[in-house]
Amino acid sequence: MFNALFKRFTSQKPSKNTAKKRLQFSLIYDKLEVNDTTLTDLQNDIVAVISKYFEIDKDALELKVKRDDDVSALVFNTPILQVKRKRAS
Repeated sequence: MFNALFKRFTSQKPSKNTAKKRLQFSLIYDKLEVNDTTLTDLQNDIVAVISKYFEIDKDALELKVKRDDDVSALVFNTPILQVKRKRAS
């Protein structure tokens, strides 16, 4: 399941760098005790909230966990196609 999730976030052909990134993500997720289901659910929730306000390119979105020493960061990146305007009542 992790491989399918990883392929969804990347459009690169398998390579040495891709394998290295996959291993890094796997190690980070294991250390943070984050499983594939949690990441998929998190991504779906984030997309639902952002989609209320923006039209986004769901095919180009990217969800990453970055780690520096003792700090981890969740990075969600997606192109915004346009702002959804609320209709005046």
